[in-house]
Amino acid sequence: MATFMEKIPLPKSIDELKVLVVDNQGLIHDLVNSALTDLGVKKVSSAQNAYHAVRLCQDDVFDVVLLAFNVSNDKDGFHLFEELKHHQYISDKTTVIFLSAETNMELVNCIIELQPDDFWVKPLARQRIQHRFRYLVDIRRKLNKLMHSMDNGDYAAAIYHAERGLRDSSVVEYHPRLKRMIGDCLIQLRDYISAEKYFSDLKAEYDHAWVHIGLAKSLFRQDKIEEAELLIEDLLQRNDTKFLTYDLLAQYYIGKEQFDVAYEQVKAASKLAPRNIERNKKLWDLARLNRDKYGQLEAVQNMAKYAKNSIHDSPDLTLNVVRTMVDLAASVSGQESEKLQRSLQKELDELSRQATTSQALSNQLVVVKTRLCCLQQQKREAEKLLKEQLDTSVNMNLEDNLDLMKAYHELGMKEDCLSILDKLRSQLAGDTLASQVVDEYLKREEIERREIKFTTKELKDMAAVNYRENRMLPAYNNLCQAMTLSPHDKSIALSLLKVLVQLNKKDPLSDAQYEVASNASRLLHSGKLIDAQRQKRDEYLTALGINEVQLSAMP
Repeated sequence: MATFMEKIPLPKSIDELKVLVVDNQGLIHDLVNSALTDLGVKKVSSAQNAYHAVRLCQDDVFDVVLLAFNVSNDKDGFHLFEELKHHQYISDKTTVIFLSAETNMELVNCIIELQPDDFWVKPLARQRIQHRFRYLVDIRRKLNKLMHSMDNGDYAAAIYHAERGLRDSSVVEYHPRLKRMIGDCLIQLRDYISAEKYFSDLKAEYDHAWVHIGLAKSLFRQDKIEEAELLIEDLLQRNDTKFLTYDLLAQYYIGKEQFDVAYEQVKAASKLAPRNIERNKKLWDLARLNRDKYGQLEAVQNMAKYAKNSIHDSPDLTLNVVRTMVDLAASVSGQESEKLQRSLQKELDELSRQATTSQALSNQLVVVKTRLCCLQQQKREAEKLLKEQLDTSVNMNLEDNLDLMKAYHELGMKEDCLSILDKLRSQLAGDTLASQVVDEYLKREEIERREIKFTTKELKDMAAVNYRENRMLPAYNNLCQAMTLSPHDKSIALSLLKVLVQLNKKDPLSDAQYEVASNASRLLHSGKLIDAQRQKRDEYLTALGINEVQLSAMP
């Protein structure tokens, strides 16, 4: 921790700075080099691709990095920034400037997430380069003590230095930045009452996004929901605050275990800035917790897509796509399931080629192939695969064990399934980084795997047979379990109404059955249906005596 009396290293003078320019355009290198040399910078290094940039950073430590968003065909500036930061070639002491000719909101949001020191829009002008560079160097020099305290997590000392800076007329142009740092420090110190008052007072002076977000954050941390929601309504209308607000809302609702609401917020944030791998991971976790299998697939596909050629890239991402395709194929029927199976077979073939050099991947693929055999009603072959090819001595992570649990469940091997569940619980307990969302997901998985013996697809098939044989109550029970596993499946909802109509002909529906009918009706009114489905829905609702007025009045 830094203290007020600690000796703080002096900032470098402009002629001591080492600058790295990463851009695939030679003219940019010439312009920046010339402009900075005239300012007194003596060392400007150039890299025209990501590989060269990493090599230079391995050999030297740079004080300033100018990084183009479009670096090369195989790796963009977003991925390169993450890689340089991961290897600690870029630290809090490095001044990072992003360069881009594009200014669309998706790109800007992605860059904002990286929190560079500045963002320069191409084409660059010589005088602009010199002005902004001198400004950034001055910030580092004049706010050196403050930044040192922030870097070391000594937020009380940072507030002290920031308040001293506010009394210094020579740094008046940096006062907004100083005030933002004070607000950030109050949040970090968890002094939310002071933070609320501080940001509220600043609103009269500034209309900046950080002021409003800081105020909203301090209100949420105090559970002042009504006041926060009034502010949020306005923030979601502003381009400069919309993205940050969705993230803030998601974090709040996760903390309150309102995972369905949090899911909608993360989806909205991901659309505005789709490249963030951690957010897509959170989106995947929330999608599977909310049983949105299409949402799960979209999230893992985005993870694989945007991680390409980054430090996050690995066969595990493609493996998760395949696993999620199996999950979805096990919940749908007919042509849709067959189409998914064909697609995942192609992905499996590619992964199988990579598995020749990885025992862990080879083992993981045994489980996926077992589940695919179960889908294709080849359960003997599936059992044989697990028995003969699964290497139980290979270390398996949480996702591996989760997939193995599903394989045992689909084979009807209940004891093995429950044994894996126990292992998953202990794995999660020992993982300090495991999220609240994953913990809740496993709790629900455990309940459902203990109580429900079949997959969604199997339950739908069983319900169809029971309906044909005029066994309405078993068909109803099958569909209720299927709905638990796939609560967004409109075909199940329609089948439930169809069965309930037949049950209602014999005896009036119970309160529980009427609630199931109401929930199915709401789902069928919440999205698009083809004409035949809409006609059937209305026919069944009329037969059950449920109209739209009653539906809207239900909680």
